[in-house]
Amino acid sequence: MRPKELMVLTLLGALWGGSFLFIRVAVPALGPFVLMEMRVGLAAVVLTLYAVAASRLPKLRTHWKEFLILGGLNAALPFTLIAASEINLTASLGAILNSTTALFAAVVAAAWIGEALTARKVVGVVSGIVGVVVLVGWTPIALDWTVLISVGASLAAAFSYALGGVYAKRTFVDTPLLALAIGQQTGAAMLLLSPAAVTLPAEAPPPAVALSVLALSLLCTAVAYLLYFHLLANVGPTKTLTVTFLVPVFGLLFGILFLSDPVGIGTFIGLGIILSSVALVTGIRVGGVKEERRV
Repeated sequence: MRPKELMVLTLLGALWGGSFLFIRVAVPALGPFVLMEMRVGLAAVVLTLYAVAASRLPKLRTHWKEFLILGGLNAALPFTLIAASEINLTASLGAILNSTTALFAAVVAAAWIGEALTARKVVGVVSGIVGVVVLVGWTPIALDWTVLISVGASLAAAFSYALGGVYAKRTFVDTPLLALAIGQQTGAAMLLLSPAAVTLPAEAPPPAVALSVLALSLLCTAVAYLLYFHLLANVGPTKTLTVTFLVPVFGLLFGILFLSDPVGIGTFIGLGIILSSVALVTGIRVGGVKEERRV
């Protein structure tokens, strides 16, 4: 990977890792539905304007039902679950739990489209479960039912991402990536419009919340997608997948630096186990990137 692409990959990891920071700041004031409606709505507008400027505006009406499903599985549901969970969880913990998406994806792909669930992947999934137990069981946060339910919501979001990824792989075989991004964000915005409308906050948000919403929508969603497309086009999907390892690291770093998130030895051990399990499942290994053979 050339230095330019490496910088783009690092920036993408920072943006997606930073999304957990901005969610944690904004969700107590806005609530999960309103916050995520603003996130996907603004991102859809920005991506559409970009497509118009680049003369690449896609036609979405022919597949509007599919985009609604994709928007629900890959944005509306997981975004809302993450936001709801971060009312009680730290941003760093939320970012680490979200990295289990690759583990769920291996199981969903095996059950849904028949991808081989190799011994390597099984070991990765099992070790990932151990990592989550260590992370949550050894967290400095006082455990109660509210925290455990929030952890469950965060893991459910990762599972929803896995469902959305496999659904997109099955349904949108030859669809341009920009069309997928715009269709997904637009579909999610339509699904979240009604619950957001009935949960509007009574007061205008403070400046920190407003800035977090803009950063979440414009930087962590719209700009991040464009960086993601650049990497896919220039280095391929397998190397782009290494961003999976950067997101929880940046999420942890930002949570500690800007929100003083409490961390302990269990946080780092759990993170290490989970990222090792992701490496097993995805076939990425230290010293290079290798796409696992399918049998």
